[in-house]
Amino acid sequence: MVRGAARVRFRRGCRGRWSCADDPAGSLLKRDFGALDNIRYNEYIQFVAKGIQAEIQQTKPFNNLEEEALVSLQRTADQLAGRLSDMLKPHGLSPTQYNALRILRGAGDGGRACSEIAERMINRDPDITRLVDRLERRGLVARSREKRDRRVIITRITLAGLDLLRGLDRPIEEFNRKLLGNLGEPQLRTLIKLLEAAREQAG
Repeated sequence: MVRGAARVRFRRGCRGRWSCADDPAGSLLKRDFGALDNIRYNEYIQFVAKGIQAEIQQTKPFNNLEEEALVSLQRTADQLAGRLSDMLKPHGLSPTQYNALRILRGAGDGGRACSEIAERMINRDPDITRLVDRLERRGLVARSREKRDRRVIITRITLAGLDLLRGLDRPIEEFNRKLLGNLGEPQLRTLIKLLEAAREQAG
């Protein structure tokens, strides 16, 4: 708190946010603090704001709960994706490459066409062919033309690709538990249902 400032009363709003009871518009801050530098002001905002609003240092409240929920979801997805990227980097894989390898492992000996891989990807990749090219250069997948239809190219995971995934199975399981295990089973099931409902609406 800035020294020499007037005592300001805070109250919790109906949505659990703290707001300034004496000065909801912030005029008291401007009057008492004068040329308050940005660092001090940001500290004040972080004290008053909660959750995602404080994390992104947004000075104004969200227009509605839907906006706040969407921003929070995007922020969370970005953070989790970043942690996964860091975890896979020592193994020379990106999250999309790891996803493609898992899809091909699930396909078995039948393999998948590029279009089928694209349909099953968690995150859309605009160029699946280039992604498969990189995996093929590393010997993790192999491509071949179908005998019945030479126009169709099928991609299959190799033994090297299977070995790489097998070595990652346990670390990935531990990684997932470390990130979300603290929520507990009831909350995780609720979260899964809420996310499914959101995807259905978006779809």
